[in-house]
Amino acid sequence: METISGLNATSCLNALYVDFNSYFASVEQQLRPELRGKPIGVLPVMAETTCCIAASYEAKAYGIKTGTMVRDARKLCKDIIFVEARPPLYVEFHHKLIEIVESCTHVEEVRSIDEMVCKLTGSQRVKENALKLAAQIKHKISLQYPYIRCSIGIAPNTFLAKTASNMQKPDGLTVIESHEIPQKLFTLGLRDLNGIGHQMEARLNRYGIKTVEELYSCNRGQLRTAWGSIEGNRYYDKLRGIEPIYVKNARGSLGHSHVLPPEQRNIAGARAVLHRLLQKAAMRMRSYDLLTAHISVKIKFRHPKTKETARYYNESDISTTDNTLKLTDAMEALLDALPKACHQYDPVAVGVNFTALSHADEAAYDLFAEKPTVSENRLNKALDMLNLKYGKNTIYFAGAHSALKAAPMRIAFQHVPDLVVEED
Repeated sequence: METISGLNATSCLNALYVDFNSYFASVEQQLRPELRGKPIGVLPVMAETTCCIAASYEAKAYGIKTGTMVRDARKLCKDIIFVEARPPLYVEFHHKLIEIVESCTHVEEVRSIDEMVCKLTGSQRVKENALKLAAQIKHKISLQYPYIRCSIGIAPNTFLAKTASNMQKPDGLTVIESHEIPQKLFTLGLRDLNGIGHQMEARLNRYGIKTVEELYSCNRGQLRTAWGSIEGNRYYDKLRGIEPIYVKNARGSLGHSHVLPPEQRNIAGARAVLHRLLQKAAMRMRSYDLLTAHISVKIKFRHPKTKETARYYNESDISTTDNTLKLTDAMEALLDALPKACHQYDPVAVGVNFTALSHADEAAYDLFAEKPTVSENRLNKALDMLNLKYGKNTIYFAGAHSALKAAPMRIAFQHVPDLVVEED
């Protein structure tokens, strides 16, 4: 059997996971000395009706976390400071931090704006060397950005390395070795494992699985049944330090959503913001050389007096396209179907989404639909070129006129925005 530095290869470590702690809040504290050491909440917009998308560790000490409403955060901590999110800065720091980690070892995969995984090779797979590498990464980050900290997990596979990174925060360093599996996992709850949220936990409970020990004792068939898919088989491997094989599929969807500021919480404002979102999404889609054959629109409403919520969702198949004008026509048709009953509610959030995506050179067009003309393609390319060169609002379609400052760049899980294409 192969050995590395005298150790059995099967006991070696293969993955190092870097998870930046309270990332958005930490970047703000790095850039703004007056925020350091204070409880802060990062908001998508400065409004009392929104929630925190990030909280500093000083705020977390009061029980404030991602998703905490502003009014509830104020009750938990009267001294909390709210700041509006600045996504372009977070993306900029993301790339700088990748460079620092890359100067120590290769970043195998970027998992999100604040998480990345490195594949350990050769002598790095020995525990002592892996720990030295982690210490080096932490030291280099602290030299440049002392208020941005990370937790690092090291384990035989990516899943367990991520699990380890969550076991000690902030600024932690945890190793899970092969011989510690599964005992070291038994101290965790089901929700501590990546991929098990509230609904999945309830589903597992219905199958009599209430602890990690009970989860680990299940065979492949039992886990496949519990998950209702092949992911159960993969989870069996993940828990045992085996790296499952995933087949990369083409992007399944693309879109944007936005929480409306108070001044746009009316039908006209919601409509304008949806036009803005559609135009941004269409430009982004063209940057990927993709086309869509399905569009959906969603609007969340709240009654101004009772605070009761309602949702409007509508979708439609369309002829394969990336043409903003055709997509606008399709969205307008969906919005025209908005029930009159919705007009007694205030719209508070909107979203537009494209699915049934295909690459331009592989697109299947409707037999009876008009294919995009050369002039249409040239028009869209010209619009994109002018907006990239002179600013995103240099040329736009009129439906978005009253929402040009709305829907700034947002950072979604597992999507790091392209500053060239997406920055406003």
